[in-house]
Amino acid sequence: MATNIPNFEIPSEMRAFAEKSMAQAKQALDGFVSATQQAVSAAENHASAARSGAKEVGELALRYTERNIASSFDFAQKLLRAKGSDEVMSLHSEYVKEQMAALAEQARELGQKSIKMAGKSTSN
Repeated sequence: MATNIPNFEIPSEMRAFAEKSMAQAKQALDGFVSATQQAVSAAENHASAARSGAKEVGELALRYTERNIASSFDFAQKLLRAKGSDEVMSLHSEYVKEQMAALAEQARELGQKSIKMAGKSTSN
């Protein structure tokens, strides 16, 4: 059973148009993939900077906590050795003054570190 199927040939203009369209589609896809890779890389850098900054702030806060606890124990030991209420009041006044200054400095440093961290994470 012989079938007579006519030869179907794509005209050269259509073939050229299809090839050009395919090349443009591949170029667009390559551009999309490249942009996606850059976006992912930027997001990873941003997350890395945020993690690093948060770790630094956390470590700084931990050092301040340790310092404040040591200061409190030192104050308690001085109170135990106090000879009278006048000395207790004097020690308390000195401790409060020192702690207020230390807390103000710690808050300032933590604030600066947080601002610096926020600046780094927004610039990435």
